[in-house]
Amino acid sequence: MTKSIPVALTIAGSDNSAGAGIQADLKTFHALGVYGLSAVTCVVAEIPGRVSRIEPIEPEMVREQIQVLAKDFPIAAIKTGLLYSAEIISVVAKSLVDLPRKLPLIVDPVITATSGDPLLKGDAIETYQRELFPLATLITPNLDEAIQLRAGKITDRESMERAGKELARKFKTAILLKGGHLSGNEAVDLLFAKGKVSVFSTPFVRGMATHGTGCTYSAAITANLAAGKPLADSILRAKKFVTTCIANHFRWKSKSSGNIDALNHLREKP
Repeated sequence: MTKSIPVALTIAGSDNSAGAGIQADLKTFHALGVYGLSAVTCVVAEIPGRVSRIEPIEPEMVREQIQVLAKDFPIAAIKTGLLYSAEIISVVAKSLVDLPRKLPLIVDPVITATSGDPLLKGDAIETYQRELFPLATLITPNLDEAIQLRAGKITDRESMERAGKELARKFKTAILLKGGHLSGNEAVDLLFAKGKVSVFSTPFVRGMATHGTGCTYSAAITANLAAGKPLADSILRAKKFVTTCIANHFRWKSKSSGNIDALNHLREKP
């Protein structure tokens, strides 16, 4: 019997350790019952805690990947992750503008790795703001990314609200500001949309260190939007999903860096 399920596209970098990037996105799509497509923007040699090397894909190859997929697949939602350079951001934006219809677009503005290694060229932030952000349904910065987008210093819930409101005003779209880097027992994220602030909170999971939570979170939101769920509900479901992935993480012993933790992309029951 032929089956049909929602289709989502991730435009992001390839993480050879499979904890973040394209690999995490596709695992998330699969876990949430969505068929995942991918357009690779760069290849990253990394392990949790250290980025060794990044090799970008030629911008025209990125464009070609998007175009051939959009021609034949019924894509219902799109997310972007690591785009690396101004040239790639620009070609992605132009490719999305050329689509026959506007689709929900989640922009995860990946600027710096969890390890602190830079993942975006310095001149690319302006291109993000000028060309890609105006196309976004939702932008999902963490606190460090919000600061680099010039939202000001963020040290507590009050400054987090101020920063989120400023980003929503500046970019004229919905902002999900992720507060996982703040201290406290709850991981609190704030959605700024249509002049309202919504709170999404789950218990903070301690005792592990992994990467790819931002990729998984934005991919889960994208998957839920592809399945036809409204934005706030998509975020709520995604927040619960990524918290479960963290709580049920995998762990291996590393010869060079102690423990290696990885998210467990558990498949949801139908």
